[in-house]
Amino acid sequence: MLAVGRALMSRPKLMMMDEPSLGLAPLIVRDIFSIIKEINKRGVTILLIEQNANMALSTADTGYVMETGRITMMGQGKELLTNEAVKAAYLGT
Repeated sequence: MLAVGRALMSRPKLMMMDEPSLGLAPLIVRDIFSIIKEINKRGVTILLIEQNANMALSTADTGYVMETGRITMMGQGKELLTNEAVKAAYLGT
């Protein structure tokens, strides 16, 4: 949270976040993603790298799926959530 606060002080147009939920309790993860949504609503573009595919794609306007360093799919976050290949590989369904 301190890093996010410090970054916002410079009034960025773009924020890059790498694994903001790593190692956090599930309740805190929900709070983090709520904050990310709020920052985005205020006009800051967010580039999010996240292994929690469900939370990331639920939040994202546009999502990219990478496999071994290559982009294999892209689309709206909510569309990717319903994609059968994404579900099988990343969402455990």
